[in-house]
Amino acid sequence: MALADSTRGLPNGGGGGGGSGGGSGSSSSSAEPPLFPDIVELNVGGQVYVTRRCTVVSVPDSLLWRMFTQQQPQELARDSKGRFFLDRDGFLFRYILDYLRDLQLVLPDYFPERSRLQREAEYFELPELVRRLGAPQQPGPGPPPPPSRRGVYKEGSLGDELLPLGFAEPEQQEGASAGAPSPTLELASRSPSGGAAGPLLTPSQSLDGSRRSGYITIGYRGSYTIGRDAQADAKFRRVARITVCGKTSLAKEVFGDTLNESRDPDRPPERYTSRYYLKFNFLEQAFDKLSESGFHMVACSSTGTCAFASSTDQSEDKIWTSYTEYVFCRE
Repeated sequence: MALADSTRGLPNGGGGGGGSGGGSGSSSSSAEPPLFPDIVELNVGGQVYVTRRCTVVSVPDSLLWRMFTQQQPQELARDSKGRFFLDRDGFLFRYILDYLRDLQLVLPDYFPERSRLQREAEYFELPELVRRLGAPQQPGPGPPPPPSRRGVYKEGSLGDELLPLGFAEPEQQEGASAGAPSPTLELASRSPSGGAAGPLLTPSQSLDGSRRSGYITIGYRGSYTIGRDAQADAKFRRVARITVCGKTSLAKEVFGDTLNESRDPDRPPERYTSRYYLKFNFLEQAFDKLSESGFHMVACSSTGTCAFASSTDQSEDKIWTSYTEYVFCRE
């Protein structure tokens, strides 16, 4: 009986070995597989998380609780490096893990993935988190806008943020006739999304309909090989990642769905980022999109290094590696 009582305090919670009976406890070191470690590594959709086992089992009867208390380690799926694998959204899982740590829901101010996170919470069987995500959001208290200013909601923004129109020319506001169409409605009718007309203003447009000025920097790292004595043709190899730096709203306007925001998903529209990259690997395609949006190149810089393919035989091919940045501007 003393042995049976001691198994309740094991890191696995005693769930995996409860059905094997008390008689198997004496041979557990040789017959049974090892229990879950105190520190577990999770591969969720390609994103790796390292946490304590007590964290993932903090909500009883949840999916993770059953995985790490009612099953043996060899029964769970693993990746090539032995980490426990879950085929779910790896970037949203960090909010699931934050909730499991202290059972509190804390989300960024600009969070467009609320419905998707609720779906993830349903999958992991976290009813309280599902309830909190489904509750209507309460806007925070704030001072009312000045009576002399109007505002419109920014189309395509990550939150319903009111954009003050104080940057419009005063004489334009005063000189507008009563029967003239509203500048806001004019902008909505020219919305690039093609939706129904409404009082919407894209974050990359000004009140008069012109596009906002700004800079976008494109970064690219590549390498190529030159044969002996430069007699052979150069062999080019491109790294499949083109980085994008600049204001979030401008980057989304130019590249749209081809922009990968996974490394910085919660960046507000009017903030800057250097963590976006493109879903394609052709520089010319990026240049075409920038040109179509009214950008032109104003600067370019590049650095490069050279090394021999073999450290012992310096007559072998030379490998050149370079990093280049292209700065584009829209005035």
